[in-house]
Amino acid sequence: MRAVVQRSGNAEVRVEEEVVGAIQEGLVVLLGVGEDDEMKDAEYLADKISGLRIFPDSGDKMNLSIAETGGAILAISQFTLFGDCRKGRRPSFDAAANPAKAKLLYEAFIDKVRSKGITVECGKFQAEMSVRLENRGPVTLIIDSKRTF
Repeated sequence: MRAVVQRSGNAEVRVEEEVVGAIQEGLVVLLGVGEDDEMKDAEYLADKISGLRIFPDSGDKMNLSIAETGGAILAISQFTLFGDCRKGRRPSFDAAANPAKAKLLYEAFIDKVRSKGITVECGKFQAEMSVRLENRGPVTLIIDSKRTF
């Protein structure tokens, strides 16, 4: 699984002009599921993201996690994170999981984060969405359960 994690001052996701998820201080997580991903990948990302120390402490050092700040997560499914742009001009999405598997692991990620007491708002799976966020820092990280960057 892959995630693009952005520290946010506020964010929202809309489907057909209706807000379906919104947060104030927290993280926006764009989450992609690959064809070879398993439940352990969803659990890994949930643990990693909920424990990331990327919020400022009283000394203005990135030292606090989302759980410690009381912030929330806005989780958005995004299969395009598995787009392969190495050949030609049109990305290949062959490495992305099929929708049924992707939804299962996306929801497992959300459930695992919620089990830690963190509020999670969501987009709508397989919908055309509009995401608006205020990236604080800016802080943007890419996390992959299979490799490091």
